[in-house]
Amino acid sequence: MRFSVPADHPSLPGHFPGNPLVPGVVLLDRVIEAVEAAARAANHEPPGHLRLPQVKFMQPLLPQQEARIELDPCPGPDPAIAPGQAGATRRWRFRVLREETLLASGEITAQSAVSGADPAEPPA
Repeated sequence: MRFSVPADHPSLPGHFPGNPLVPGVVLLDRVIEAVEAAARAANHEPPGHLRLPQVKFMQPLLPQQEARIELDPCPGPDPAIAPGQAGATRRWRFRVLREETLLASGEITAQSAVSGADPAEPPA
């Protein structure tokens, strides 16, 4: 998914006055949009509650610069799905890039609507 943040985005005047940078929370919002779009493209329901257990920001994104998000599904158990039964991806590794420069990376997980458990954690 490609995106850019317009120069008039409401978060920019305070981050930082005279030298605006796109806030990390805006990048993460775009990552969430990418996960939801990937779920729809795979004919799955969009994930409900999402967690970001690991995020690292390496380089800034400036307003109007184009960036892209790459998602890699992570196989793993989903406590809402019985063992051996196929189910939707519940974890993804993501990268936010400007051309080939890595801006941010991390992992995003969907919590099970049935149990509220973290799908990255084995059930107790």
